[in-house]
Amino acid sequence: MSGHSKWATIHRKKGELDAQRGKLFQKLAKELYVAAKAGTPDPDSNPNLRMVVEKARSANMPKDNIQKAIDKAKGAADGENYEAVRYEGYGHGGVAFMVDCLTDNRNRTASLVRAAFTKRGGNLGTDGSVSYMFNRKGILVVPSDYNEEEVLMTSLDHGAVDVVTNDDTYEIYTKAEDMIEVKNALEEMGVKEFLTSEVTYMADNLIELDDEGKEKVMNLVDQLEDIDDVQDVYHNLKLDE
Repeated sequence: MSGHSKWATIHRKKGELDAQRGKLFQKLAKELYVAAKAGTPDPDSNPNLRMVVEKARSANMPKDNIQKAIDKAKGAADGENYEAVRYEGYGHGGVAFMVDCLTDNRNRTASLVRAAFTKRGGNLGTDGSVSYMFNRKGILVVPSDYNEEEVLMTSLDHGAVDVVTNDDTYEIYTKAEDMIEVKNALEEMGVKEFLTSEVTYMADNLIELDDEGKEKVMNLVDQLEDIDDVQDVYHNLKLDE
């Protein structure tokens, strides 16, 4: 239904995750711990935790690792305390950045994030300076092995707002709160494999740069993602699909 694949843009590095799997799982474990500690450690009664579990499954995090991170939060009243912090700014070419972190030391995290922006020719902005450009949405990506009409109708009937048909995948976009319902409906329809199932932030308007400009922006992305406290990096650069 849509002509532009935002999923391909956001998941530029999906195929490179194997080399970074350990670091990725550490970040997901922290996010699972925080979500479980903030509410009940039961995903069925803790919507935020369930969303993170879906994200971890999408990244192929082993079930044992997911459960271990959740179990760690049980009775951990005096355990590790992480604070959610968001930084907003601009990279090369005016590309907007939103950087979500979990930290036990705001000063350390702020210093590392600021240094990354400075080194790569960007600058931090004030709270709210770019976040208005991004919308929180659910994204489900399914192999195109399934009947297109069934996927389309099932998704739309249960709250999907957009479905993109590609050569080898279907991309289903939902409101953040409807992602789980749409996924459950697809599973009941017979879908057994989801390449992605998560709630994320997407920019409606993307900025186009030449190859040199793209490289400069992605160098900043890479440096930010290397910071242990950084959980997610969002930007509005248009990448090759």
